[in-house]
Amino acid sequence: MQITVYNTLTRTLETFEPADPNRVTMYVCGPTVYNYVHIGNARPAVLFGVFASLLRRHYPRVDYARNITDIDDKINNAARELGVPIKQITDKYTAAYRAEMSALGVEMPNLEPFATDHLAEIIAMIERLIERGHAYAAEGHVLFDVASHPDYGQLSRRSTDEMLAGARIEVAPYKRNPGDFVLWKPSTEDLPGWDSPWGRGRPGWHIECSAMSAAHLGEVIDIHGGGIDLQFPHHENEIAQSRCAHGTQVFARYWLHNGMLTLSGSKMSKSVGNVFLVHELIELHPPEALRFSLLSGHYRQPLEWSDQLIEQSVRTLDRLYGTLRDIEPDPASANGAVPDEVERALAEDLNTPQALAALAQYANDARRLEGAAAKQAAGRLIAGGRALGLLQQTPAAWFSRGVAADDDARIQALVDERNAARTARNFAESDRIRDQLAAEGIVLEDTPQGVRWRRG
Repeated sequence: MQITVYNTLTRTLETFEPADPNRVTMYVCGPTVYNYVHIGNARPAVLFGVFASLLRRHYPRVDYARNITDIDDKINNAARELGVPIKQITDKYTAAYRAEMSALGVEMPNLEPFATDHLAEIIAMIERLIERGHAYAAEGHVLFDVASHPDYGQLSRRSTDEMLAGARIEVAPYKRNPGDFVLWKPSTEDLPGWDSPWGRGRPGWHIECSAMSAAHLGEVIDIHGGGIDLQFPHHENEIAQSRCAHGTQVFARYWLHNGMLTLSGSKMSKSVGNVFLVHELIELHPPEALRFSLLSGHYRQPLEWSDQLIEQSVRTLDRLYGTLRDIEPDPASANGAVPDEVERALAEDLNTPQALAALAQYANDARRLEGAAAKQAAGRLIAGGRALGLLQQTPAAWFSRGVAADDDARIQALVDERNAARTARNFAESDRIRDQLAAEGIVLEDTPQGVRWRRG
């Protein structure tokens, strides 16, 4: 089965063919760990995690790197405001990010490079850029000379004026051109800094990713992913400095960019303040429903985030888990290969909405069919869900919403009491128990297997 992707660099759908079929390399920009991440930051982690799993089903080795940016002025500002060491900030929010992504069902990439562990590679890359005439030192800074790279702007396809405006570049007197960007900058005594040929200082953001990618994946990689907001200037600058440092015609062969989450039509952003933090959302909603919501739109399109989206995801998962509760899945189907309909959807430019539609069809089949055929359809539902990181809980765990098992037993006892009251035609008692359960948010459902309950 061929895998096709939309390559942002060429603006076309292309058949994915790795440079080495025995080893696929993929780099995705990770978080800057200065605060809790918002749900928009989780979208690339979820989506590219699904894509990495797809690649692993088709290739013997996939090296997937998602970095941690732990050198950044936002981190410095956060540490200064709280009066704590930089590392206290980065350790706290790195641990929080890992825990939050785990709650959303995101598997750790096999490579998680930190900027602070790659200062030697960063400095060496800057030295090569200077030696090759693509960078210059000025007043304690080192800057990339944009004019030295004729292909600059090829990824974002912006004019010079648009690039200057989009980059919000400081026009400093030590720059040869306004668009030149910082590779290294001096640090005062109150800021983190490292010794270098240009004095004590710290790297710019863009060079960090180029150095980490090269260190773990090589000078030319197969796939580079991230949010569309990183296309310029971050990814554009990565291409320029990587190609010029290594003397290659290509940095990443395929560029994949996910669309932004929006709130009332506006991009979700910490600077604007219209954000939902992941650690708060997972306290309010089932994490699997948040994951389902993130997968419900095509990755290249914006996704409008709302309470209604989450509520619809919960209702859909209720139906799917309800099917698995009512119809015992066939073990061979449940533990078998990803069903063709799901695999084909994901292989066609990561079409998660189409894959979710296939899951819905399996659930419908399971309820429509009988006997072994129904059980096989329920098994396909589990196997297809596995490719998306969904439906891997037991139905009982899903419907309990994380509530203790002894409370489940109490509710089941009340349901049994109500059933007994109805059988004895004691409708007053039956209605009283029903009202008590409703007040606790318990929804009763009549099924051919008897009365079922779930938390609303």
